[in-house]
Amino acid sequence: MEMPNVSKDWFVEWFDSPYYHILYNSHGTTEAENFINKLVKFLPITPENNVLDLACGKGRHSVYLNKLGMKVTGVDLSPNSIEFAKQFENDRLHFNVHDMREKLESENYDIILNLFTSFGYFEGDDDNKISISAIAEGLKPGGRFVIDFFNTNRVLKKLIPRYTLKIQGISFNISKKYYQGYIYKDIRFHDDGKDFHFHEKVKALNREDFAKYFKAAGLKIISLLGNYNLDQFILEKSDRMIFITEKI
Repeated sequence: MEMPNVSKDWFVEWFDSPYYHILYNSHGTTEAENFINKLVKFLPITPENNVLDLACGKGRHSVYLNKLGMKVTGVDLSPNSIEFAKQFENDRLHFNVHDMREKLESENYDIILNLFTSFGYFEGDDDNKISISAIAEGLKPGGRFVIDFFNTNRVLKKLIPRYTLKIQGISFNISKKYYQGYIYKDIRFHDDGKDFHFHEKVKALNREDFAKYFKAAGLKIISLLGNYNLDQFILEKSDRMIFITEKI
């Protein structure tokens, strides 16, 4: 794969596309609910807590947390995703469009969640620092921030350069490459008589990178977990890096 000329805001168009949700529909409801059940007990999260689901997509985690009795606000950059999620709103569940680089409307959250590798998309490292600082400012003292990111070490070792996924009758032809600190994904497919071409570009962040962001923002790492069963993180084996942090 030649290195693509990726727009710095590639995620705005791609995440707002219906094809993004088709490609990633394998991350289903059961997996999400099992993860949330374990996280609720681990943190813990209670109905008295004010919870923010940051980069919530169409709201699957937010909706389930609300079903468990939690007060939840879900925010995402994609207007289409938020429009879809709003059908589930009630007096303890709300959705809004929001860019994580911007200050949160409330600074009164007990818990902020950022799940399913919804970070590291920005062109410059300053935007990552700004985002973590904005998150920390939105927490109450002693509030907790949870970020779920892939284990970069394992992803790079298992990187498959080319493969095809057929989902809902669409063949997604995917190429991946690591280059200058980023993991690139090139996505091409044909549907409804048209050819489509999207890119993803995610910074290959490691635990030391996150530790620096947290320290600068006044967040303390409480736990580092390695999968959705919340087992402890092992650099060579874990699929995920799930950081549990607390506002100092």
